[in-house]
Amino acid sequence: MSDHEGFTHLDPLGRARMVDVTPKEPTHRRAIAKGRVYMKSDTASAIARGSISKGDVLAVARVAGIQAAKKTPDLIPLCHPLLISSVYVNFTIEDDFIEIEAQVEAIDRTGVEMEALTAATVAALTIYDMSKSIDKEMVIGEIALWEKTGGRSGTFRRTTTDL
Repeated sequence: MSDHEGFTHLDPLGRARMVDVTPKEPTHRRAIAKGRVYMKSDTASAIARGSISKGDVLAVARVAGIQAAKKTPDLIPLCHPLLISSVYVNFTIEDDFIEIEAQVEAIDRTGVEMEALTAATVAALTIYDMSKSIDKEMVIGEIALWEKTGGRSGTFRRTTTDL
C-alpha cells in the first residue's frame, strides 16, 4: 500500500497532480464564502461615507473579488479552470468590521469553493490596501466556506457561526 493512497492530488509516486474530473458529469455548482476585515470604527465610517482618499473602497473591492474568482486557477496550482457563470461580492458594514460575502456559480465537473474563498480573500485584501493609509492595524480574518451545493458530495452549510 502506497503512503499516498487516498490523497487525490498525489499520484502513486507522491507527485502533485490535478485530479481527473473527465468522467464526471457537469452539474450546477454554487459556493458562498465569507470573511471580515476588522478596523477602527472611524475607518468603517470613512469607508461607508466614501471618504477614503484612494476612492470608493467597496466598489474596487467588489471588482477585485470578481476578478479573483476568475483567476483562481492561476493562483492555486491544482485548481481546475472553470467556466464561471456568475460572481456576486457584497458587503455589510458594521461598527468595527466589514463583512464580505462572495457567491460563485458554475455548471461544471468540479466545485467553485476555491473561487468563492479567493473572491472573499482578495476583496478583503483590497479593502485593506485602499484603507491602510488611515488604519494600518486592520485585521483580515474569518475567511470560511459557508455553503456549497452541487456535485457528488451534495450540500454543505456551515452549522456554526463561531469562527
